[in-house]
Amino acid sequence: MLKTAAAKVKSQGFNARLRWIADLDDRAFRRLSGMESEALNRTIVPLGRAADRSKIWMAIALVLAVAGGRRGRRAATRGLLSVALTSALVNQGVKRVARRNRPVTELLLTRFGHAPKSSSFPSGHSASAAAFATGVAQEFPALGPPLGVLAAGVAASRVYAGVHYPADVICGVASGAALSLGLRKMWPVASREPAKARHAYTNVDTVVSDDGDGITFVINPSAGPALTRPPADEIKEMLPKAEVIVVEDPKDWDSALAAAGSATVMGMAGGDGSINAAAEVAVANQVPLVVVPAGTLNHLARDLGIDSVEDAIQAIKHGRAAAVDVATIDDKLFLNTASFGSYVELVDAREKLEGKIGKWPAVLVALTRVLRSSTPIRVEIDGRPRSLWMIFIGNCRYHPSGFAPSWRERLDDGLLDVRMVDGTQPWARTRLLLAVLSGTLGRCGVYEHCLVKQLKVSSLDGAGLRLARDGETFEGSAEFTISKLDRPLPIYVNRE
Repeated sequence: MLKTAAAKVKSQGFNARLRWIADLDDRAFRRLSGMESEALNRTIVPLGRAADRSKIWMAIALVLAVAGGRRGRRAATRGLLSVALTSALVNQGVKRVARRNRPVTELLLTRFGHAPKSSSFPSGHSASAAAFATGVAQEFPALGPPLGVLAAGVAASRVYAGVHYPADVICGVASGAALSLGLRKMWPVASREPAKARHAYTNVDTVVSDDGDGITFVINPSAGPALTRPPADEIKEMLPKAEVIVVEDPKDWDSALAAAGSATVMGMAGGDGSINAAAEVAVANQVPLVVVPAGTLNHLARDLGIDSVEDAIQAIKHGRAAAVDVATIDDKLFLNTASFGSYVELVDAREKLEGKIGKWPAVLVALTRVLRSSTPIRVEIDGRPRSLWMIFIGNCRYHPSGFAPSWRERLDDGLLDVRMVDGTQPWARTRLLLAVLSGTLGRCGVYEHCLVKQLKVSSLDGAGLRLARDGETFEGSAEFTISKLDRPLPIYVNRE
């Protein structure tokens, strides 16, 4: 009896606290929504309407993806994924359980226009606004403050327009920000710091070229986004004495590379595939390389901390060269990654489609086809028979270790980062996908990760393997070695 009475008193106390919070929430709502301001009517009310169905966030993401470079694309993607995750959990989950009635007020008609039928708790608009702002800020910190102000305006508009109680908005903002931060477990935020490498002492270390004398650049005009300014124009403006070769005809590619390789310093403006071709010539001629990011993804330039043509020019003028490891697969060098198995099938399928439907739609179509029809590849690795869906080989250690490889902390560690998907276990691809989505890839039984200095590979079918290096595919041998060159490649960097 005493325990029952005590529980009843405790329950009544809890209910009393809830009623007090609800009463406080209602009083705050009456005060805030009762404000009358022509300025607010013209600003935050339309802003709240613009956030319907996340239209404003999708518009901002589109601008970021088109004009923001790689960081902008990552920020836009993370922002929209945060909104999608938040919307699914808040609007389709919590709202259906909470079922709180909307405020009863005429403001719904005068300021908002109609009475929403969904539950009032929590505010879906506020949750999506906070999720998008938090997601973008993680990848693009400079946009955090303005997007935070915009998200705060959307949240405030929900109370001012009479659609939500303050508690709905506060909990919506908290849930959106928390879910966006939680997305980091599924998709880690890449480091914004350039990868490190020891200093490369070359015969041009003390030659600071302010006008480009002695430097020959090769330009691949077909690489990179179509809306960007041609890098040749910027290079000619900033380095007037540099020789600039624009390769319009693919037949002139070899002669252009040979000419650049005979210069004191060789420069290449293009994507990772073009940089790879230039690196082969630079290694053969033992000349330093200047990397100008002019491709779509620019993986190596990103790791070097070179984000623009101006960064590349400043790297030359500073006269600082980093000693970057050069890896080889079947005697073909690569600076970023190599692979064989399903990934090569994906690249080949994408290249057949991208001329017709564009690169990113081609990636999605190719991925669907490969996942549906590919089979494991049978190889022997360092004397051990293996059946693999795919294998990733990174030039130096990539991070994070338990997720898709995204960035490097060093470019001179002498290691190969090897990640494999075992094809012998049941439901390997499904398990891999679920592990990626849940952030538990490091503990997935079909996924293996190791760091080595060399790999010896042979095909158990006796036929040559289709290989990939830095996004380019080629016909490889039935037996080959993956290793590092003894001599690093000097590449200019814009830092001490």
